[in-house]
Amino acid sequence: MSVLLEVIATTVADARLAAQAGADRLELVTAMGEGGLTPSVGLIEAVVAAVEIPVNVIVRPHSRSFVYDADDYAVMLRDVRAVKAAGANGIVIGMLNAAGEIDREGLARAIDAADGLAITFHRAFDEARDLRRSFDVLLGFDAVTNVLTSGGQPSVLHAEDTIRELVRQAAGSHCTVLAGAGLTVDSIAGFVSRTQVEAVHFGSGVRVNSNGLAPVDPDKIAKVRSLLTSA
Repeated sequence: MSVLLEVIATTVADARLAAQAGADRLELVTAMGEGGLTPSVGLIEAVVAAVEIPVNVIVRPHSRSFVYDADDYAVMLRDVRAVKAAGANGIVIGMLNAAGEIDREGLARAIDAADGLAITFHRAFDEARDLRRSFDVLLGFDAVTNVLTSGGQPSVLHAEDTIRELVRQAAGSHCTVLAGAGLTVDSIAGFVSRTQVEAVHFGSGVRVNSNGLAPVDPDKIAKVRSLLTSA
C-alpha cells in the first residue's frame, strides 16, 4: 500500500519543490505560524498553474477560534467560492459550535458554496469535545473526504491509539483519516505501520531545519515519499 503524502505549501517555490520531490497533494496556506490562514487569490492561482498535483486550499479567516460568527461566515463563504474559481482541487475548512461540537449548519453552508469540491475538515476536529462522535458527524457529509487530525494531541505521535481507532471507524467509508502534526522523517515508517493510516500530512517536518517558517526541504520529502511507498 502506498500512503498518500500531503505537504503544506506557503509559496509557489514550496509548491514546485514539493511536487517535484514526490508529494501527492498540497495544502496551500499562509501564516503557517498561526496554524494556517486563507491565502490570497493571486497565490492560489499561481500555485494551481505551477504544479500538476492537486492543490487543496485552507479557508480560515483568523486564528482566534474555530467558533465563527455571521461576519466570519460571510467572509469564509466568499473565500470558498473564490478558491473554487481559482481552480483548486479542494477546500480545507473546519468549524465548531460553542459546545465543542461540529457546526453542522456552518459545514453544510461551506459545502454548498464549494459546489462539488471535496472538503478536508481540518484540525478544528482536534478541539472537538468527543472525537469519535464528531467523526461520525463528519461521515454523514458525503463531501467531507478527509479529516486532518493529530488525534486530539499536540503531536500525532502521542495519539497512535486514537488514530488507529479513527482509521477503523473510517473503514469502508468515503472519508480518509489524514494524520498530521509532529510527524518526522524518522518517525513516519513506524507510525504508519502501527496505525495503518492511509494518508499523512507534513508541515515543518519536511522543512529546512524543521522550521515552519523555512522553505520545504525536497530531500526530506523524497525520503518520506520513499518510506511511504514501501510502507
